[in-house]
Amino acid sequence: MTPEQLAEKILQALTALVDDGTITVDGGLPGELKVERPKNPEHGDYATNVAMQLGKRSGMNPRAFAELLAERLGSDEAISAVEIAGPGFINIRVAADAQGKIAQAIVDAGPAYGSSDSLKGQAINLEFISANPTGPLHLGHTRWAAVGDALARVLTKAGAVVTREFYVNDRGAQMDKFGASLKAAAHGQPIPEDGYHGAYIIELAERIVREVPGITELPDDEQTVAFREAGYERQLKEQQDQLDHFRTKFDVWYSERSLHEQDGVGHAIEKLRAQGHLYDDDGALWMRTTDFTDDKDRVLIRSNGEPTYFASDAAYYVNKRERGFEVAIYLLGADHHGYVNRLKAIAACAGDDPEHNIEILIGQLVKILKGGEEMKLSKRAGTIVTLAELVEEGGVDPLRYTLCRYPVDSPLTLDIEEMTRQVSENPVYYVQYAHARLASILRNADDLGIKLDEFDPGLLSHEREGDLLRALAEFPRIVATAAELREPHRIARYLEDTASAFHKFYDSCRVLPRGDEEVEPVHTARLTLVGATRTVLANGLDLLGVSAPERM
Repeated sequence: MTPEQLAEKILQALTALVDDGTITVDGGLPGELKVERPKNPEHGDYATNVAMQLGKRSGMNPRAFAELLAERLGSDEAISAVEIAGPGFINIRVAADAQGKIAQAIVDAGPAYGSSDSLKGQAINLEFISANPTGPLHLGHTRWAAVGDALARVLTKAGAVVTREFYVNDRGAQMDKFGASLKAAAHGQPIPEDGYHGAYIIELAERIVREVPGITELPDDEQTVAFREAGYERQLKEQQDQLDHFRTKFDVWYSERSLHEQDGVGHAIEKLRAQGHLYDDDGALWMRTTDFTDDKDRVLIRSNGEPTYFASDAAYYVNKRERGFEVAIYLLGADHHGYVNRLKAIAACAGDDPEHNIEILIGQLVKILKGGEEMKLSKRAGTIVTLAELVEEGGVDPLRYTLCRYPVDSPLTLDIEEMTRQVSENPVYYVQYAHARLASILRNADDLGIKLDEFDPGLLSHEREGDLLRALAEFPRIVATAAELREPHRIARYLEDTASAFHKFYDSCRVLPRGDEEVEPVHTARLTLVGATRTVLANGLDLLGVSAPERM
């Protein structure tokens, strides 16, 4: 029995009490309620404070209300005991056969287990990397690549329709500086001081010269543009390949250029002007963002007629909403705190609800230690640690898991040696090893010819079996909560707790028969529980974009 199924039973009992006139609840019964797992297992499998919530609305002492509900629940065969604690808490123990059924349900559901309808049909645009196509992706991008992709997976599992978007900053002065840097490198000349430096520029320039015959013979201005465009194409492809290797997928690579080429800025200005929040001053066009908590009004069009970057931000938001997204989520770096109010002000000025239609998550800085020293320099990029180098040093699985394991608003220091150690103290190894151990048990059962066609859930009555079953039953709720709160790190912490529950179960409960022992129904029941646990760990690791190894 899942917590959701138990909550439904409690609602059914409450409804029966109302229908037969035993209680009257002012304002009616809630549409849904939640049950929690008590911190102290001695208090039962689950607990609810519904009597304290509804007692006064029924004109009753909460404890008396709880006694009526407990009596009704006690008649349910799926519930073995109901106890009242304190002023009206209700502690519930689930019958072993009802609890055990969750194992078979998980096995039957397979990869679908953990899905929910909590965000059903909600159209979400998730923009979690915004980068210039002028160099390698760096450490900051790496954190968002892992966390953003995991968040997209979690949101999808909760029923949302998610579009993963990469915003390509392919317009502006930085692109021209990129082209000038490549051209200078191709001719063996000093790269402009305000240009792009690093070995990758020289490598890229040499590659362009090889692959674009005659590029160095073009007139000077044309040559700069040609190098800019050739570099753009190749550098963007490199970013895409690196992210693909990191198991981070994007549905849309949105070009900032296209926003301007399709007059997205002009269109957005018309829409915003119609909402009444634009005004002209000193020859410039302003948005009155101070009406919506911003610290100052923002310029959209300068007095020389040039749009500001803020104008691009406004146009991009309007574009997302017009593409049919109900919610636009932005994952931004630690140096973008100032963007929160101005982006929310854009949504408000566009006539949207800034508390619903737009969300901004700010990620804190990450430090990487290697050999006890902070990694700061890159062999290819010079002053930044790149995604490719991090993957080479730490591996995809350890890096993704560790980056996803912590709240994004927490500064993070990662030690390469620690996160790649194959010891139980390393969380990613601990969870993956648990999965590999589960897979090994099932292989051994198959070698012994044990068939899992008969399953008696009532045999899973051991305390450790109950602990593991309740942990597995929590998975859908953990996923739904992680999606609603935009916190994929909850998945990692849950997996570690569940792996711990499995190891305790395995140490206490013999799963496979010894030697010449006959295969008993309890063995097949426990093997079903093993299969269910394997399913949950595999599904959870998949949400983090981490592999579930069969052998380690």
